Amino acid sequence: MTSLTGKTILLTGASKGIGAATAKTLLDLGANLVAHYGSDRAGMEKTLEGMDPARYHLLQADLGDPAAARRLWADAVAWKGRIDVLVNNAAIFLNAGGIEEDEAEWDDVWSKTMQVNVRAPADLMRGAVHHFRDHGGGIIVTVVSWAAQRGSSSPKTIAYAASKGALKAATQTIARAYADKNILAYIIAPGVVQTRMSEEAAAVLGGVEKFTSTLAMGEWIPPQEIGSLIGFLSSGACRHMTGATIDFNGASYVR
Repeated sequence: MTSLTGKTILLTGASKGIGAATAKTLLDLGANLVAHYGSDRAGMEKTLEGMDPARYHLLQADLGDPAAARRLWADAVAWKGRIDVLVNNAAIFLNAGGIEEDEAEWDDVWSKTMQVNVRAPADLMRGAVHHFRDHGGGIIVTVVSWAAQRGSSSPKTIAYAASKGALKAATQTIARAYADKNILAYIIAPGVVQTRMSEEAAAVLGGVEKFTSTLAMGEWIPPQEIGSLIGFLSSGACRHMTGATIDFNGASYVR
């Protein structure tokens, strides 16, 4: 069984969806967890209800603030003096600012999306690489989307798809450049996970039932399954998988 005992992990976007499921999994596997949330502290506390408070540390950061990611990294390291794993999970999905929208909305959505979905996680990865080099290595797990592989089916979410493709490429670059420093980097590309973000995307395409009927398994991906994969990758058990993009979509998109 996978054990993360003794590892300290920074997980962004830990209060809901994939992040909430992952937070519980990482704690169940023995990790010390720095749980990042955006604004909903009550939701974050509810997610970790019943968990040992000695093994988690809550940190708030608005990743839309260009300076926030660097502060978050520094505060995360300060808790235990070391981070072993960075899980880049936080993201925004703005169902607006598409090709047909006005220019002001287009500019606003692209700016916000790139800041939260690309620049902030890139800043965290930069901090992680410097830290890992000084501590003999470490692991980065980046959660993107199948939109990073195939684009979005809606022109309204072009910025989201582009942001996930950019983050995927950034993580792969780190994997290639620092493999010999024992810095491992993995990408998970989920399909339709049962989260609020996916429900919003489904609404654009005609509703949940219509959307799930197009999936090979006819159902959402449970976020707990993504959490289990993140837990496994965080263990470092498969070092030579570094750089891989792991499709996780119930056979709905097979490459």
